[in-house]
Amino acid sequence: MAATSPVSLFDLTDRVAVVTGGSRGLGREMVLAFARSGADVVIASRKLEACEKLAEEVRAETGRAALGVGCHVGRWADCDALADRALEHFGRVDVLVNNAGVVNLHHRINADGFEETFAVNHLAYFALTNRLLDRLVASAPARIVNVSSEAHRFGPLDLDNLQSEGKYGAMRTYGRSKAANILFTRELARRLEGTGVTVNAVHPGAVASRLGAHNGWVGKLAMGLLKVFFQTPEKGARTSLHVATAPELDGVSGAYFARCREKQPAASACDSETAQRLWDASAQLTGTGSA
Repeated sequence: MAATSPVSLFDLTDRVAVVTGGSRGLGREMVLAFARSGADVVIASRKLEACEKLAEEVRAETGRAALGVGCHVGRWADCDALADRALEHFGRVDVLVNNAGVVNLHHRINADGFEETFAVNHLAYFALTNRLLDRLVASAPARIVNVSSEAHRFGPLDLDNLQSEGKYGAMRTYGRSKAANILFTRELARRLEGTGVTVNAVHPGAVASRLGAHNGWVGKLAMGLLKVFFQTPEKGARTSLHVATAPELDGVSGAYFARCREKQPAASACDSETAQRLWDASAQLTGTGSA
């Protein structure tokens, strides 16, 4: 007997949901919930084998179509390839969940020359969303969910140092990337007004996932010690699923949610001028979203 979804979802039959960071943790729970509610799914994460394994599980349990795509969303060529694969395979996108995330103990530059936390946690959201935006609008009503965090309250985004140059603080950098998620959400909502596509940001709560586990034995030890205080991925996925599907949220856009309820973000994450400037900087860095 199939397990029940963590929240009640309305009928998603023949809709298409794309989930980044979709092979484990929060993403895995979202993928399974969407498929159990009738959606076809695109599962994207760094490990192709894990994506394909979950895709097989989805097909076996639900009978829905599932596409696994191995990609590193912090690299623009991979974002392009993911968008191309999703559109070629399904032709539409009804739900996009930007969920992939990373926290690094040390300053890291990725293959494209960007600080990795900012690239994965914000620029990838920006690049992939803009690559899929025309199809989301064509598929409307459609929804975009950006997984942010209460860590956005750690401090305001520094537009003059988006690459975290100089003295590096892991949680400060992570928090700034999560503030960027909310600023991006608000500016995108403004640009999408009247299209039938909504976009909202969510705080999933402290979740027992593998976020940060790639930081060697220190990261693994920290995650292991903290795990007992965290909620399960199934519970952590509830707010994202609610925002992605709840009928009562039709037309709600540009908001921030925690525990399935709208919540006021930090004032620094609500500044319209900062959101516009971040958009312009992101468009220049990624080569997308300039219109």
